[in-house]
Amino acid sequence: MSRAARLKAVRASLAILEGSAGRPTLPFGDARVDDRLPGGGLPLGRWHEAAGEGMEIETAAAASAFVAALATPLADRGEVVWIMRRDDLYAPGLAGLGFPAERLIQVCVRDETAALAALEDALGAPGVVAAIGEAESPDLIAGRRLQLACERHGATGFLIHRRLFGGETRGRGSAAATRWRIASAPSEPAPGEPGLGAPRWRVSLERCQGGRPGDWIMEKSDGPLSLRVVAELGDRQLDAPQPWRRLAG
Repeated sequence: MSRAARLKAVRASLAILEGSAGRPTLPFGDARVDDRLPGGGLPLGRWHEAAGEGMEIETAAAASAFVAALATPLADRGEVVWIMRRDDLYAPGLAGLGFPAERLIQVCVRDETAALAALEDALGAPGVVAAIGEAESPDLIAGRRLQLACERHGATGFLIHRRLFGGETRGRGSAAATRWRIASAPSEPAPGEPGLGAPRWRVSLERCQGGRPGDWIMEKSDGPLSLRVVAELGDRQLDAPQPWRRLAG
């Protein structure tokens, strides 16, 4: 048996043990990402974490754009609820990313406890296919409650780590199906076209139940997922020249 076949068999066994076998998924449409996710795509009916880097943990702009792209194809099937602690979500910006703003329900809450409670309630509401919440760092008990809410009605949850006054948010353990780290990346205009290109992000899959981590550059796309892979960072780093090698030569 080849190494690839052995890895596939191990991943299938892990999926069965973790209860993810046979569940619906949302494929990225690119094997460089889908091959690292259980079932060949983002598991639906689960909840997922996304966080920015550095001071972006306060604005959550890059992480919000990424989550909006993931939720866009789900919005075709029902309503999406977005729970915020600061009323600064820009709906026209989401529309520019391809998200149908008419499917969006915005809820503003006062604190972390209320945000997690509202997210749990939204995941269990009739007609809601996805719920997005902004919070600092849920503990394992809160995470388990979110997962049970997803399982009861089949909705998919997204939690954006956001600390309103800056600084790094430290995780306290997680029951999320996936955990992503998102940062802005320089755009590149299309050949022969002046100005800026499509928005880009540096996307890191840091943790995935039954899958494998990975790092990519992604940009806005007109496809069903509103995202496409530009490059796989692992390959780019291996191919990049090493300064110490040049000096040694």
